[in-house]
Amino acid sequence: MDTFTPRIALVGDRSPNVRAHVRIPSLLAALAERDRLVLDAYWIPTEEADGALDGFDAIWLVPGSPYRSLAGAIAAARTARERNIPFLGTCGGFQHALLEYARNVCGLDSADHTEYPSATGDPLIAPLACSLVGHEGAVRVTAGSLARRILGAERTVERYHCSYGLSQESIEVLRERGMRFSGADENGEIRIAELPDHPFYLATLFQPELAGDGSRAHPIIRAFAAAAHATRTVTA
Repeated sequence: MDTFTPRIALVGDRSPNVRAHVRIPSLLAALAERDRLVLDAYWIPTEEADGALDGFDAIWLVPGSPYRSLAGAIAAARTARERNIPFLGTCGGFQHALLEYARNVCGLDSADHTEYPSATGDPLIAPLACSLVGHEGAVRVTAGSLARRILGAERTVERYHCSYGLSQESIEVLRERGMRFSGADENGEIRIAELPDHPFYLATLFQPELAGDGSRAHPIIRAFAAAAHATRTVTA
C-alpha cells in the first residue's frame, strides 16, 4: 500500500459465522476494482479497540453484537466522534454508536444495552417488537440528510439481521443533543442515525454488507470509503 492509501479499522470480533464478516473482504475488493477506492483494512477485536485506533483514517464498527467487549465497541465510536474520523456503524455498530452518544454526550450514564447479561441500567438499546433477523424492510430517508444524499432516494429496501434497536423513549434526548435520525421504517422505528457536524458519521441498523450478491459495495459503504480517501488526502 502506498502512503496515500487510507488505513481503516474494522472493529469487531471476526467470525466465519457472521455473514457480514464473510462479505467484507469481497466488498473491499469490489471497492478497489469497480470504484478505484483502495483501502488498507485491519481487523481490530473489540477487546483491543480502546487505545488501538491511533493512525487510522476511518473506523467501521461492524456487525456481531453482543461484542466480546462492550467497552471496546463504545471506545471505537467515541474515538471516531471526538477525533472527526469517518465512521460507519452497521447493525451492532449502530446500537453501540447510539449508546456511546447517550452516555458521553447526553449524560445518560445509566444507559445500557439489554442484549448483554451484565446490563443493569436503563434500556437504551432494547429488544425490537418483532425480530428482524433475516428480514428485508423499507426505510424512508429524510430529505437533506447525509443518508439521503448517499442513497439518492426517499425510500430504500434493506436487509437486517438483528433483534435489538433504539428504545422509542430515548429518541428525543439524543435528538436534542445533536443526533440526527435520518431514516425510519414504515412504523417510524429508527433505522439510520448521523451527526450533521461531523465529516462523516453514519450508523444503520440494517446491514449494507448484505445488499446484492456481494460483488458491488452498497452506496453507504462506497460513501464511507470515499470519506476515508478524502480524509487521507487532506492529512497525507
